[in-house]
Amino acid sequence: MNPYKMLGISEKIIELARVCEKELQNRFKLVEEVCTYNSMKVLSAFQKNGLNESHFGATSGYGYNDMGREVIEKIFATIFKAEDALVRCQMVSGSHALSTCFFALLRPSDLLLSISGLPYDTLHEVIGIKENSSSLKSFGILYDQIDLIENDFDYERIAAYLKEHKVKVIEIQRSKGYSTRKSLSIEQVEKVIHFIKEIDKEVIVMVDNCYCEFVGDKEPSEVGADIVVGSLIKNLGGGIAPNGAYIVGRKDLIELCGERLTLPGEGREVGPTLGINKSILQGLFFAPSVVASSLKTAIFTSLILEKLGYSVEPTYNEERVDIVENIIFRSREDLIKYCQGIQAGSPIDSAFAPIPGDMPGYEDEIIMASGSFTQGSSIELSCDGPLRKPFIAYQQGGLTYEYGKLGVLKAIENLVKDSLW
Repeated sequence: MNPYKMLGISEKIIELARVCEKELQNRFKLVEEVCTYNSMKVLSAFQKNGLNESHFGATSGYGYNDMGREVIEKIFATIFKAEDALVRCQMVSGSHALSTCFFALLRPSDLLLSISGLPYDTLHEVIGIKENSSSLKSFGILYDQIDLIENDFDYERIAAYLKEHKVKVIEIQRSKGYSTRKSLSIEQVEKVIHFIKEIDKEVIVMVDNCYCEFVGDKEPSEVGADIVVGSLIKNLGGGIAPNGAYIVGRKDLIELCGERLTLPGEGREVGPTLGINKSILQGLFFAPSVVASSLKTAIFTSLILEKLGYSVEPTYNEERVDIVENIIFRSREDLIKYCQGIQAGSPIDSAFAPIPGDMPGYEDEIIMASGSFTQGSSIELSCDGPLRKPFIAYQQGGLTYEYGKLGVLKAIENLVKDSLW
């Protein structure tokens, strides 16, 4: 009997999955070693900062004297080896946290420079790349960018630019977003930060770390980044935190971000936690294991789709920088079929089929499959992409490897069911 029949997955696809898993055992062991290291890092931070049950309590209203909130921020700072941290449910997404940083650190006539090319779509209106009367541009803040060359930083142009201009903030986006470039490794980030600081030690280096936390054994704040930003409905929330984001880094910069998030004079002293502390802490506790499951799901996806003849990035045996797997379908129909299959293999809303549509912050039609417990959660198995050539699916997540694998097999079944394969 084929136990996968209850999910409508054929024996032929199951046999291919078995072959792939045998080939991947050594890759999976490497992921598990990193998971163990990051688990030790988290447990040590909990213990060092004296976490106890009283820190699970809730505050409302202004949120004065929230001991749990303060301990959470100390724990995040410890894990990231940073001076301070801002971890709040009032930040609704990673993009919101990035926007908070930009407006906190930049003033009229200041210059923001991206050295990883065009930022993620949701930041275009924040910066003013796309017109918006509330953008940085509307406040007289200048923006420029330097594209990557051959998936690395353009050191020559960066050096020339810094010698000719006074840059206030340099932004680095590690994950690829909806681009075709590779994501940036911690080694690449470390090298370019040291290079920048030798030219201008005063420039603030800010790293968008979304999708990258706990993939390796170091975070950007450990290699010289002044400020690091990410979301709690991605890696560090472990699929448990219902919302929120974090900012870690230099204490003076974190204070500025706190005053931008709330208001000058009160800053980080306000912000009720509304009973979320336990979820944030429990999600962080599970995060190393959940990230490992997401990585295994991505590695499995990479190999099995490659065997089916599709181009993938990264390949199964490449170094992983984030939890995102690109599948290049080169066909609008195949991209839609695959995303609809991911939805059909999800625990929530599996009976619904996603269709392309307009979304705030994006210029192209987007198809998004995410049958998740938390709306928009990217650490739960999800798959999305803009309906533009070369029709790339960006898959991420998997709370457990087993659920991630089942979702991928369901997507493959939907993709190939009408073919002769």
